[in-house]
Amino acid sequence: MSGLSPAFWSGKRVLVTGHTGFKGGWLVAMLAEMGAEIGGYALPPDTEPCLFDAIAVKKRCRHVVGDIRDGAHLKAALAEFAPEVVIHMAAQPLVRRSYREPVLTFETNVIGTANLLDACRGLDSLRVVVSVTTDKVYENHQWPWGYRENDQLGGHDPYSASKAAAELVTAAWRSSYLAAQGVRVATARAGNVIGGGDWSEDRIIPDAVRAFAKGESLLVRNPAAVRPWQHVVDPLTGYLMLAQALWDSADFAEGWNFGPEQVHVVPVRAVADVFCAAWGEGAGWHAPGGSHGPHEAALLLLDSAKARSRLGWVPRMGLEEAVEATAHWYRIHSDHGSGPRLDAATRRTIADALGLVTA
Repeated sequence: MSGLSPAFWSGKRVLVTGHTGFKGGWLVAMLAEMGAEIGGYALPPDTEPCLFDAIAVKKRCRHVVGDIRDGAHLKAALAEFAPEVVIHMAAQPLVRRSYREPVLTFETNVIGTANLLDACRGLDSLRVVVSVTTDKVYENHQWPWGYRENDQLGGHDPYSASKAAAELVTAAWRSSYLAAQGVRVATARAGNVIGGGDWSEDRIIPDAVRAFAKGESLLVRNPAAVRPWQHVVDPLTGYLMLAQALWDSADFAEGWNFGPEQVHVVPVRAVADVFCAAWGEGAGWHAPGGSHGPHEAALLLLDSAKARSRLGWVPRMGLEEAVEATAHWYRIHSDHGSGPRLDAATRRTIADALGLVTA
């Protein structure tokens, strides 16, 4: 493939679930830069501040407030918008919250996905669905090599298990209903994305921003844990390239990994070091003593060779560039709040990633 095509997305009717969240907000901004007609379906933002308000996502799309657990409302919203492409990102995305609220996590991530796919049945306008899950869908054996798309699914914690179950739900609806309808359905797996505008709990960059705003050191729970780090625009570009490929061929209707180059799979402490240096002002971090929470995988790697070879997708940002761009975005927000400077920084990051020209 030749890469992401702004011309393809210009005028396309794209429904994004979860557009009030961090990844969803960036996706809407990217689609808007390419001229897509965007619909959004999600709960209100669950953090304050939030990216949705910071970059005025509501002004970039047809905004509908709704819960994906409400199948009837979701179906009506899709029927009214009549999308050509659906990118499903609405989820309960936090591992530690899933331990506290396991039933809510399964209801949202499994039943919500089933509701979304069922709402796609009989939708004459629809041609492509990309359902976003996570790198944590794999049964984690702590291997020092990356998981491939045909490796066993699993999940130690409720979040991981619910996302693995969402993969099975997606496969069932694809083979039982949507393929026969001419709708091409794929899943996309990525994780540990960073970028401006994430204020979720128990994530290293938001935790750092909150700590530094109070003049405190960042608490890093698992400094030795190894994760595949990447800027949010890189996997989102992959999702859009996957949707383009699906538009042309059902051969792409399967699961896909979107992870960083191996050199950017590093321990949490390395990311903390780079972010503290980029933030400046004496920012630092520390590790806790003793027990510090429920089980989280110590090592998790993705093999994204399939996306590279068949889609032509290659992440454009290295780790240091991604962390520094993220720190720059938060410093603008901290110093100036929402407005032209923040919008310009967001648009510049998107333009650099997509090869676009900003006004």
